[in-house]
Amino acid sequence: MVKKEMIAMLLAGGQGSRLGVLTQGMAKPAVAFGGKYCIIDFPLSNCVNSDVDTVGVLTQYQPLQLNTHIGIGIPWDLDKQVGGVTILPPYEKSGDSEWYTGTANAIYQNLTFMDSYNPDYVLILSGDHIYKMDYGEMLEQHKRSGAEATIAVMPVDWEEAHRYGIMVTDGNGKITEFEEKPANPKSNLASMGIYIFNYQTLRRALKELEHVPGCDFGMHVIPYVFRETDKVYSYEFNGYWKDVGTLTTYWETNMELTSLVPEFNLYEEFWQIYTSAESHAPAYLGADAQVTHSIVGDGSEIHGKVKRSVLGSNVIVGAGAKVIDSILMNGVVIEEGAVVRKAIIAENTVVGKNTRIGEGTFEQSRLDPKVYNSDLAVIGAGSVIPADVTIGKNTAISGVTGPEDYPEGNLISGGYILKKEEKR
Repeated sequence: MVKKEMIAMLLAGGQGSRLGVLTQGMAKPAVAFGGKYCIIDFPLSNCVNSDVDTVGVLTQYQPLQLNTHIGIGIPWDLDKQVGGVTILPPYEKSGDSEWYTGTANAIYQNLTFMDSYNPDYVLILSGDHIYKMDYGEMLEQHKRSGAEATIAVMPVDWEEAHRYGIMVTDGNGKITEFEEKPANPKSNLASMGIYIFNYQTLRRALKELEHVPGCDFGMHVIPYVFRETDKVYSYEFNGYWKDVGTLTTYWETNMELTSLVPEFNLYEEFWQIYTSAESHAPAYLGADAQVTHSIVGDGSEIHGKVKRSVLGSNVIVGAGAKVIDSILMNGVVIEEGAVVRKAIIAENTVVGKNTRIGEGTFEQSRLDPKVYNSDLAVIGAGSVIPADVTIGKNTAISGVTGPEDYPEGNLISGGYILKKEEKR
């Protein structure tokens, strides 16, 4: 193999359980975002725009849709004979097979892949964040400082700091203290889960921690490297960055895109976001269509009203239907007269005529209050919602449902219907 100065290892195997029924059949990085993109498009595009042309994508949970989306990397110009993008699932070794048990363990299991490029530096990325970053600038700082490891950090609200790995730095950006999810944070500089390591430093750490159960970067590798060397620096990032790991943050981040001048700009040519997208006919707005402050994907047909919403490709909104404050992914059909308010509806779902979604008042979820804890109605991919039913707030539906699944024509707020599961 040709030697590379820096390669990227992109961790994309997470289940994303906090996104509920949206990730029942796919990994979180494959979830749609912004109408035409997938979440993983953002770190992949950052790599291309930063001239990082060798990327290993580590997959595990429900990888089919993610692998199909990435393919051989053509949309990101990563279809190269040397380097490019390589999918790295867990594999069977001589005598045993092993799932990835932690973020660092996943990297450790792919030492052979990294060794083949003999890189000077390795960039570690997460596949489930929305942001734009020039990794080249981070690498330049890493080299100037003489660091063995550099951690991208950003200021967070003090009341949120306990949820992150927190860094205390001196005036030169050198990290003097590191705590993973401290009860009483001494700083509000939080790790973004983006690291650059001198490869040999990373390799030694992974070898030393080989037998640590669930070996993780925040819990194990960073503390180990911090103990072994004082050359661990921070790279402060002050741009837009969102972890869309909960239903609320996922919905809010999509809704921000409907502003006239969104904080996160998908329209600038300087730093484009690339994606794998099929060719579709243009979007069509019928004579009675009304669309305001919304994103509408290619191939969509709008005959009703759409307000402050994000629609993927091939979405149909029938005559007299209303879609407000909602996310409709590719292929969703909202039939005539239906009303959808503050909902997330995944791919290829059909909502029947005159059905109303997002009605009533908030009630605590009877499925999982840690996941479902907002006004959102969430409907999984391929679901069917019959005509003339009413669905409340903070609800979850997955599967093909019929009138018999809705007592008195209702799914009350906080309720759920999961086909193949017990109904409530």
